[in-house]
Amino acid sequence: EWQLGALLAEMLTPDQFAKNTKTRDETDERVEFAIKLPGDENGAPVWLPVDAKFPMEHYERLAVAQEKGDAEAVETAVRTLETQLKKCAKDICDKYINPPKTTDFALLFLPSEGLYAEAIRRVGLVQNVQRDCRVTFVGPTTLAALLNSLQMGFRTLAIQKRSGEVWNLLASVKTEFGKFGESLTAVKEKLDQAARKIEDVDVRSRAITRKLRDVEELPSNPQPLLPELLQSDDEDG
Repeated sequence: EWQLGALLAEMLTPDQFAKNTKTRDETDERVEFAIKLPGDENGAPVWLPVDAKFPMEHYERLAVAQEKGDAEAVETAVRTLETQLKKCAKDICDKYINPPKTTDFALLFLPSEGLYAEAIRRVGLVQNVQRDCRVTFVGPTTLAALLNSLQMGFRTLAIQKRSGEVWNLLASVKTEFGKFGESLTAVKEKLDQAARKIEDVDVRSRAITRKLRDVEELPSNPQPLLPELLQSDDEDG
């Protein structure tokens, strides 16, 4: 179980799997680990049960018998191993597989490559367990490859979701840019009007300048004329 948890933590993010997950409402049975898969349109996840309960002592007895070359002990250990694998698979099927809350199959994690090799070497065992119990055997390497494939699927799904957000953002930018274009056109019209007014003023200024061209200019330091005019008016009065 510790090895399985470490492998899941290494390959997946914390929100992509859960520990001690309850998959059936009518019982308190909890699977050691469950991988969180995308669910329905309402957002409810679908759990992939992954169980690691398997007594290693049966495999160790087989290994010891093989080292000793005891054919009878090997045969007995092989039958016991197959029986235990089938029992574990049936327990997983009965306790944890519960569509649509879970997938219609589960994984039985075998913690060593040697044990996994012995399981798949047994003629018909893998096929029978998959057919009768809907359980698939996985070893450390096999599970790592499966988790890597799932992680790629998660990333693809995330990209698809983000692409939808980006598309909505671009649509919003397009709308705002249209409004900006309208405002820019209005500002341009105002600037054109102001430019035309300035041009009209410039034309009038040139016309007035032409009219005053023949009028003699005052000296640079002209004497004030208004007081003198006022004084002459008082004398005449």
